[in-house]
Amino acid sequence: MSIQTSTITGCGSSACQCASTVSEAALPTACINGIALHAPEQRPDTATLHELAYSELLRQQAVLAGLLPRHTGLTTPELDEAERRIIETMVDQDVVTPQPTEDEGLRYYEAHKPQFVVGQALHVRHILFAVTPGVNVQALTVHAERALLELSHKGVHPERFAQLAAELSNCPSSTQGGDLGWIGPEDCAPELANELFHLKHAQTGMGVHPRLFHTRFGFHIIDVLERRSGKQPDYEEVHERIAALLTMQSRARALHQYMTLLVGQALLEGVDLDGADSPLVQ
Repeated sequence: MSIQTSTITGCGSSACQCASTVSEAALPTACINGIALHAPEQRPDTATLHELAYSELLRQQAVLAGLLPRHTGLTTPELDEAERRIIETMVDQDVVTPQPTEDEGLRYYEAHKPQFVVGQALHVRHILFAVTPGVNVQALTVHAERALLELSHKGVHPERFAQLAAELSNCPSSTQGGDLGWIGPEDCAPELANELFHLKHAQTGMGVHPRLFHTRFGFHIIDVLERRSGKQPDYEEVHERIAALLTMQSRARALHQYMTLLVGQALLEGVDLDGADSPLVQ
């Protein structure tokens, strides 16, 4: 696919509204090839600004491809549903997604076998130190590490975990001594499931884990009480699932490369995006 570079310029010219009302002390209005992504008085957060920028890059590419009419204004227009579908179709046609081979599927299976175990479960209890808005994370970490150190001592009383859970845990399970009962990978936050079920060391670990677990909810002290090992399926039983996963990953890489090329051939002002001007992007 040949991607042309837009010839629209002038984001900083006297004729461009994205520079006319912003003081020197203010942040610049973000522009893509001279088209402002927002009004001068607006200051979108980083995630919103990136979303606006990628959307405008795709709109301009659709214009260059003759799929959408050229925009005559100086600020990015709002796309209607029909225009969005046109852009989606353009991307589907332009972005080639390599299909995974059987060898790639087998290699992935061998490297990630724990992910495919079925029927595995753990009887777990935990103490949650929740990270909430305004909390002093450093002080919370020290507090959690102190509790973990106490529970890691060989001579600690068996009932001490339940006592600390009742005193310290921010989880409703604190009323049951932190006991979560039997849980599987699908019952956990992904980062916790990875640590408890999917990593090699997770297949045998019992008792209080020697370090804190960090998830989107905060810091956890984890105690594995019992374990059901589950069954490891053969590759043939999961090859379709692996193929779908690898295809999704391949699609994500191809889309990233596509957007990186568009970024690399555009004039960006007031917004930072990763780009490359060569099609040889990995």
